[in-house]
Amino acid sequence: MSNPPRKDFESVESRRSTASRRSMGRARRLYYFLGLPLLRGVIRLLTASYRFERVVGAEHIDPYIEGEKICAPCYWHQHHVVGSTLIRSWVKRGFKACFLVSGSVDGEVPERIARAWGAEVIRGSANQSGALALRDMQRMMKSGFSIVTTADGPRGPKYEFKMGAILMARIAGVPVVPVACAADRAWYLNRWDNFMVPKPFARIVLAIGAPYSIPANTPLDSLEPHRVAVQAAVMSLMADSEAALQELQKA
Repeated sequence: MSNPPRKDFESVESRRSTASRRSMGRARRLYYFLGLPLLRGVIRLLTASYRFERVVGAEHIDPYIEGEKICAPCYWHQHHVVGSTLIRSWVKRGFKACFLVSGSVDGEVPERIARAWGAEVIRGSANQSGALALRDMQRMMKSGFSIVTTADGPRGPKYEFKMGAILMARIAGVPVVPVACAADRAWYLNRWDNFMVPKPFARIVLAIGAPYSIPANTPLDSLEPHRVAVQAAVMSLMADSEAALQELQKA
């Protein structure tokens, strides 16, 4: 009996969940080829219309944009439109960002958009290739890139900070920088994360938290308090941004 061919985990195709039957066939590739420029144009017009009224805690990220230090920015999957727009503004100022994007077919569009912004991308699945994604993240951080994650993605539960980002930060010795936002007008998609798409000309407030470091000597079975602490920090920032937005609306 011949041995089965060795799986090439460097290929994104091999990192996709076996539970999904979708693949990058010719029809889907053509669909992305024709639709991606239109989607990028819509996103550009939509985000350009947003009115970013305030960025609470902007001083926390400045050292990582202006210097050579790296960090691990994170926000909820629900806030990806606003969060990625914020990261894009940092990239324009010299921030070396690397997004962690799902290895599924759904990740093809975000990957191409992020690369068009000048960011790097790591493809991976928490279920099938978590260790490989973690290895790739360590590689990128050694090259000076900060890893950006949606802390509860890609499948939730909503607002539950995953342990992967904590483990990554602990191994690499980089701080987690929590980010949250609020918008006065938005559409919310009917899916697990209630994905938020602020409406045109929405007023937006962002909140950036203080960098949170996990000591390198923390045992693996003692990481849970750190996960809970960062999760609480993101939730607190979300409340802060909503409160700041309400104050602006009353003024």
